Amino acid sequence: MIKVRARAGESVQQMVKRFKKICEKEGLIRDMKRNSYYEKPSEINRRKRRKAARAASFGQL
Repeated sequence: MIKVRARAGESVQQMVKRFKKICEKEGLIRDMKRNSYYEKPSEINRRKRRKAARAASFGQL
């Protein structure tokens, strides 16, 4: 659970901006979008294979 405490002299807009940045950094928004619709198991496996291949190709450079 993400918690944002108010800093001294910080406005609500700044707190919301900081909260959004933390959510984005943790990948929370990406996970919410991914889970908002059904994804077939074959699509999940394909995405994982692509991610692994991309990571392997960056490791070779």
